[in-house]
Amino acid sequence: MRLPPADAVTYSPFQTHPVSGFNREGHEGHTSEVLQDSSPSCNFVSFVVHEPSTLHERPWVSCLSRLCFTLERLSNTHASLINQLRAGDPRALARVISAVENRTPGWSDLLKALFPHTGHARILGMTGAPGAGKSTLVDQLARHYRKENRTVGIIAVDPTSPYTGGAILGDRIRMQEHFSDPGIYIRSMATRGSLGGLARATADVTTVLDASGRDLIMIETVGVGQDEIDVVRVADITIVILVPGMGDDVQTIKAGIMEIADIFVINKSDRDGAERVEREIRALQSLAVRGDQWTPPIVKTIASEGKGIAELAHAIANYESYLRKENLVLKRNIQNWQERLIEMLRDALLDKARAQMSDGDMLRYAAEIAEHRRDPYSLIEEIVESSAKKVDQTKPM
Repeated sequence: MRLPPADAVTYSPFQTHPVSGFNREGHEGHTSEVLQDSSPSCNFVSFVVHEPSTLHERPWVSCLSRLCFTLERLSNTHASLINQLRAGDPRALARVISAVENRTPGWSDLLKALFPHTGHARILGMTGAPGAGKSTLVDQLARHYRKENRTVGIIAVDPTSPYTGGAILGDRIRMQEHFSDPGIYIRSMATRGSLGGLARATADVTTVLDASGRDLIMIETVGVGQDEIDVVRVADITIVILVPGMGDDVQTIKAGIMEIADIFVINKSDRDGAERVEREIRALQSLAVRGDQWTPPIVKTIASEGKGIAELAHAIANYESYLRKENLVLKRNIQNWQERLIEMLRDALLDKARAQMSDGDMLRYAAEIAEHRRDPYSLIEEIVESSAKKVDQTKPM
């Protein structure tokens, strides 16, 4: 398949429709075309940006040559879901997210087909301790952006019980006002045992929401402590939410959760101690220097009353402008993808190793280790070596 030139108006067999938007590299108002394939063997929609840049700088275009092959592998049902999702159908969006989250057959092909359509949304990560008011703040911020006619996707992550495996998924209760708004899509997710403040599939669900055309995606993590910082590998902008009166201030300001903040929010700032929390943050900032030379602003809010929300949105916009001005967007994305690729590789290898063992094998291994009949380190080496041999045996001669 030949790729279209940068100044092409049409690209057979596609029908083109001009659109505009904001891409991940920070170029606002760029001119794009939606490429709708009219051939029966490959049914999809893609973006091609018309700007003087190389193919290397336009990764969504480089994906185009592989996209047709990927979608030919999709079932008719999945291909139809993608078209409906791209057309704005919330039911199709929900079904695709469920398929990705539950790892149903074909989930990876869905993500492969959707990835070329990503890069438009700005992703905000909202994290903080339990009781900091994250859900209320997300609710108010979503309301603010809807007044600006921007579409919003919200991923609310709730903890899973280590005993029953269940999750309440109650964050959406605070966002009931938005249920009838087609411009806001809310999805609750359980961590399903994952650590780091996010569910395992959160990043993949973010990809789906991005491909659906949302302008902003807000990820609300579970209540975190000091080092649950997975959100920084997914979000473009990370907002750490603090509240006064959480005990020892020095304890709340420790490495990890505090170091990832692009913006600090002191919520419930009408409480006693808000000024003390601000002083502690200022003192921390005087000791640490970020690689991008950005000093995270401190925004005081009272989310339950809607106070400080406009100031928070302004701080977010300022940081976006700073990233564009300093040409840091792409650099930051590369750093985040390095971490995510390692995580994805680890998960894929773990899935393959688990697939080669039954539950009975795991129980037997655990019993042998618990009874000190063998050590776990030698066992892991054996499993890894066995998996490597099976991979070598499957390679074509």
